[in-house]
Amino acid sequence: MQYMFLIYLDESKFAVMSQAERDSFGDGMLDYDDELRASGHFITAEPLKSPAEATTVRRWNGALTTTDGPFMETKEHLSGFILVEARDLNEAIQLAGRMPLASVGSIEVRPVGVLKRSTA
Repeated sequence: MQYMFLIYLDESKFAVMSQAERDSFGDGMLDYDDELRASGHFITAEPLKSPAEATTVRRWNGALTTTDGPFMETKEHLSGFILVEARDLNEAIQLAGRMPLASVGSIEVRPVGVLKRSTA
């Protein structure tokens, strides 16, 4: 089963850290990815740019609109994702709990579904 780890961070926690402390999280995440690769769980992972670089797209009543930034204002924002293969939700939770960023943010663990065409 595939699981998506959605990584939410509060940038204010990083603002008070030294550059060396911030760098240690980046290095830790690269080590974590290597750990997942070695164990056969890793599928893909990428960081996301800041919400200030996001564009939200909507099509309501046939009109396409865009808005700078994320759809919602929140303290924590989606900062990256990791897609893993895990035996079950319990294993996925254990894997997410080992992520270095879990100590300064939150990790949403969500099963990946399969979209199928209707037979109608």
